[in-house]
Amino acid sequence: MTPQGLRFRRRNLPCSIGRGGVTADKREGDGATPAGTLRIAELWYRPDRLPAPAPWARPIGPGDLWCDDSAHPAYNHHARAPFAASHEKLRRADPLYDIILTTDWNWPLALPGRGSAIFLHQWRRPGFSTAGCIAMSRRDLLWLAANAPPGTAVFIPSSVPKYLRVRGGAPETRV
Repeated sequence: MTPQGLRFRRRNLPCSIGRGGVTADKREGDGATPAGTLRIAELWYRPDRLPAPAPWARPIGPGDLWCDDSAHPAYNHHARAPFAASHEKLRRADPLYDIILTTDWNWPLALPGRGSAIFLHQWRRPGFSTAGCIAMSRRDLLWLAANAPPGTAVFIPSSVPKYLRVRGGAPETRV
């Protein structure tokens, strides 16, 4: 964790975290970013808006969803429409999910209620908190997607100064 943002390959990437700060006891809907070491699992992108940022990127189509229903067997996993359980659309009207780096937080073996959809994605604006994800500028996210392969560790310390939570603090990535 640095006040300047996510640290990766000698670069500081300013970013925002969850509105609930950082927690060691992540729960679905708490708005917090989970503390610990997460690993980048998958890379998704909107092919109608940009080229693939890396060879391993998966295109986001109109029917791509992410299940956030902790009682459903597909909890914290990719799903396809039509899908009756609670979910969020990966293909959004805004650009927030044009590029998504999924993490292994509570994945692939998801425990009900321990949190879902902990992604690295584009921010609304600098310092604007998320629902628990890590968000950054499109430019920095594109660079990270092109340079951080699957399995890259993202370390989020459990102790985050309050001013970082308000300003949109950032975890440090370790390779």
